[in-house]
Amino acid sequence: MFEPTELGKDLCIHTGIVLRGANIREDEVHSLGTLNIVEYSFGRCIEWKPIEVSFVSEYQDQDPEWSVVESHTRRTRTSSCESSDCLGARPRTVRIPFSELKSFRINHGGQQLIFMQRDGTTYVAFFQLSNAESFVNSLRGFIKFVKSKSDKNLYLVLDEYSTVLNRSFAELDLFQENTSDYVWKFVKNLHNRPYETTLEAFSKLADIWIYKEPVKQPVEEAVADLLNRSLTTEMRSGHPLSSAGSNGEEYEVITELDQQCLLPPRPTCPRGAPLSQEQWDRCKDAEGRISDSETVREIIFRGGIVPSLRYEVWKFLLNYYPWKSTCAERIELRKLKTDEYYRMKLQWKSMSVEQENRFSDYRGRKSLIEKDVNRTDRTHPYYSGDNNPHLGQLYDILMTYVMYNFDLGYVQGMSDLLSPILCLMDNEVDAFWSFVGFMERVSSNFEMDQAGMKAQLCQLHTLLNITEPQLAQYLSNHESGNMFFCFRWLLVLFKREFNAIDIIKLWEVLWTELPCKNFHLLLCAAILDTEKSALMENRYGFTEILKHINDLSLHIELPWTLSKAEGIYNQLMAVESKLPDNVRTIIGLAPINSSPSNSNSDEEEEGRRNTLTTGAASSSSRNYSRRTSDDSGNIKFGANEVSFERSLNISYL
Repeated sequence: MFEPTELGKDLCIHTGIVLRGANIREDEVHSLGTLNIVEYSFGRCIEWKPIEVSFVSEYQDQDPEWSVVESHTRRTRTSSCESSDCLGARPRTVRIPFSELKSFRINHGGQQLIFMQRDGTTYVAFFQLSNAESFVNSLRGFIKFVKSKSDKNLYLVLDEYSTVLNRSFAELDLFQENTSDYVWKFVKNLHNRPYETTLEAFSKLADIWIYKEPVKQPVEEAVADLLNRSLTTEMRSGHPLSSAGSNGEEYEVITELDQQCLLPPRPTCPRGAPLSQEQWDRCKDAEGRISDSETVREIIFRGGIVPSLRYEVWKFLLNYYPWKSTCAERIELRKLKTDEYYRMKLQWKSMSVEQENRFSDYRGRKSLIEKDVNRTDRTHPYYSGDNNPHLGQLYDILMTYVMYNFDLGYVQGMSDLLSPILCLMDNEVDAFWSFVGFMERVSSNFEMDQAGMKAQLCQLHTLLNITEPQLAQYLSNHESGNMFFCFRWLLVLFKREFNAIDIIKLWEVLWTELPCKNFHLLLCAAILDTEKSALMENRYGFTEILKHINDLSLHIELPWTLSKAEGIYNQLMAVESKLPDNVRTIIGLAPINSSPSNSNSDEEEEGRRNTLTTGAASSSSRNYSRRTSDDSGNIKFGANEVSFERSLNISYL
């Protein structure tokens, strides 16, 4: 952000405001300062100014090959960094012009402020204060804003332009009749006398447009906007969209919402305690078999695993060890796995330069692994610093996986999946075979034709049509029905959306495969449900939606999101018999109207048809191509992918 040369005038000052970076944990150093409203010649701003030296520093850890699917996360150094590294790391002034402010949110019981800008970005740092309402009350004296009707914590900023467009027909004095009466009279007459009614309405609008002070928006956009808001308000308020016809009979304006399966209220799903040593021991028999794996998985789904048990339990979750294996069998299995690992490792270690020169695929994969290892989680203590031996282990495991799976080899993003596993296992062999088990679950994400990713994005939109039909329709109407903005979530299973502690908790929950198949898609739906008001009420378009979702990275609350995702699942199960087959298949239920042998193909085709009907036809079959070390770094699309090609040239990416 630019730095003004002039000295601004402080209109309002609030002290004791903490600036927290995107990935600063509770136990790390924060920056203390003041949150002010400042006036400059170019306009007013919200401005945070530091009052003490902090260890927070920023730099962009952008990988050009992740330019489309990476967010603008800032790396943060903690108080444990060397003094020489922290030199000059004083936090900078944060400045948000009023003209760029679109909305803001109050979280954590009124102790946190998050600002959203007009281009869709959420400021990556947020402000922590004892009473956010006091600052909001001060802000009320300088800008106009209203509380969202659907989200009590979201406030929408109004400017002069927005205020004019949000006035009712009556306030604009367009018609002498009662506003509500005129709207529905217009709808009724349009049905009976379309030609005359249209001319009559536009003649009234033309009079207003010519003889009254003009509004900045074109008339056709203003009318469509106001009518759309009127219809949306009626739907949200629960009023039936009906009117009387000329014969006195009622007729109804049919919307897509009427065609959906209505879900019951979402139940509360509290989280539980993690799997303890005592519970784990109780589930073992005398020879070490896990006699009740279902109970173990249920406990893990509800609350995760205590850290001291993860090294052992993860091997069962990732199919390294069979649940019914004895202690003796596991010892023998580990010996065999160790021998097999080092045999495969020797294959690439002993490859000569001449062999490499005749093996272009191998050279390309090796080059990509070398680049990715050097930029994977380098701010994490386990991988930080020069000549870190753990980077060598990360490299060796990925190279050995190339020999284990010749067809798939290595694709960018795999290092993100391996990194937490190696960090926890701290053993090359155990990490490799655990990684193999993980890849068996998500390998379709990395296929050359991206069929697995396309299918999941299609399934997510299908689910959203049932769980949040208004949002699904909004996304389709704003070039986002392809759900491409969720691409990174699915590709590396939320690895870049949560901090190192939370991603471990999330993965072990997902590895239980409870409560249903594709629970990760319900997790996506839960996050989008939380952001629904911000996306729709800020009227974000294609670019803004993509930016806003990217900026959620490290700002998503895991326990609340897991609870909401489970609640969505329970809603679906409450109307299980009424769910369409494509939705039933997604969550692991048997289809009702198709044979089991055709269920997979029918589900995929049904999902595509569903996407087509919601306006996402041109984007549901995107031709993603896998990236290699020789690519430019951007995901490639077919020649007809107009809306996606637009996204590749956006400056923030």
